Amino acid sequence: MVERGLYPGGGSGSNRAAIATEHAGVAATHTDRSLMTPERPARHGPELAVIVPTLNERANVPLLIERLHRVLAGIAWEAVFVDDDSTDGTAAAVRAIAQVDTRVRCVQRIGRRGLASACIEGVLASSAPFLAIMDADLQHDEALLPVMFAAVRDEAIDVAIASRYVAGGSLGAWGGARARGSDLATRISRLILRADIADPMSGFFLIRRDAFDAAVRNLSGQGFKILLDLLASSPRPLRAREFPYTFRPRQFGESKLDAMVVWEFFMLIADKLIGRAVPVRFVLFALIGGFGVLVNLAVLRAGLLGGLRFAAAEALATLAAMVSNFLLNNQFTYRDRRLHGWRMLRGLAVFCVGCSVGAIANIGIAAEVFGDGSSWWLAGLSGALIGAVWNYAIASTYTWGRAR
Repeated sequence: MVERGLYPGGGSGSNRAAIATEHAGVAATHTDRSLMTPERPARHGPELAVIVPTLNERANVPLLIERLHRVLAGIAWEAVFVDDDSTDGTAAAVRAIAQVDTRVRCVQRIGRRGLASACIEGVLASSAPFLAIMDADLQHDEALLPVMFAAVRDEAIDVAIASRYVAGGSLGAWGGARARGSDLATRISRLILRADIADPMSGFFLIRRDAFDAAVRNLSGQGFKILLDLLASSPRPLRAREFPYTFRPRQFGESKLDAMVVWEFFMLIADKLIGRAVPVRFVLFALIGGFGVLVNLAVLRAGLLGGLRFAAAEALATLAAMVSNFLLNNQFTYRDRRLHGWRMLRGLAVFCVGCSVGAIANIGIAAEVFGDGSSWWLAGLSGALIGAVWNYAIASTYTWGRAR
């Protein structure tokens, strides 16, 4: 056994020789990995990664890790917590545990949010061939993990799904309104499904890496329904098996379920239906731009009635339209990249400058088309389309890209 601190910088020659010999052995081990035989295998990484997206789940983290230790005994596993910059110290709590438990890791995201995209990043941060997705709020039954793992590893299936809707499963203590909403969302999801799944809205499942990798570049990464995204994005129908479980009540923290979760669900559905032809963000951006026209006209009319000259009223109306468009896009179109504080003010400035250039492009293109003898409406439509594309490109690249 070689004591630390004797090399470099002092100590006996025998100590130095011992350490040099040890280092040489380590180097040889790394050099000869390709020569290792089945009888002398290299050290393996995790076989199963449990990906846990978090947002203000500090109190639940140690409880979940304790439960994972209990149910995954005998399995080479790791837990990757992907935290969306929680304000309650969730990331710090995960790192504190990771200091004494090498199976626990933290990926902290700053400037972006979303359960689906967090799951994607967590998977890409792991080397494990089998990947489980579950919530941190203890509502998912961790006892199913070894069962689902064995099924995906040993059977000819791609994904094992913890289901509330097969025989033996239950919504638990859900009220009637929430249960009806879940049932409706499940029915709507069948518009894009490529597999006969009873609970495609489940947030608790285990999948083979090769199945995930085949779909990852087609994922929209929007909203909370990563399983639905995977099922709809896979180049082939995934072979699935469902396992019943009862959805448990949350123990600590607050639910993230709100009206915007519903909005993101419909954004995901729309993206899978039309996203390959036209980006859903662009469609929404254009719709909000149309609403901005109404804002412009309303403010212009109010300004004129208030005694402002046309130029002043139009300037005020244009500014009001730009601000309303920015706020709506920040809340809906780019919800996963929302700007706050001074970044929001900077983003507004960049957005207004970009839209001003877009307006100039709009007028220039329209004038050029009209000058070629085209009808006025075609000229106007051409200018508006070019302006919309320009504004969208600027917004995506600079306002909600670099301005974060």
